[in-house]
Amino acid sequence: MRNYWVLGQRISRAFTTSSRTQMLNRVPEKQKIFQADNDLPVHLKGGSVDLILYRITMGITIAGSLLAFGNIVLASLPHKK
Repeated sequence: MRNYWVLGQRISRAFTTSSRTQMLNRVPEKQKIFQADNDLPVHLKGGSVDLILYRITMGITIAGSLLAFGNIVLASLPHKK
């Protein structure tokens, strides 16, 4: 029974609001990056990782749209008997 009590303590300590280590506040740095006037859309100001994620998302969206349109075309054609 003691093992369950110790496990409960460890789980609750993982979700407490107080932390033993101080984290560096990086919000002002990120604000400078995202508020800079460099003619980039906000979803691309994060760097190359954002660009890669954007292109993957656009590729998936275009592929899904083409597949959906193809299925609509196939559904509208008469079936062979």
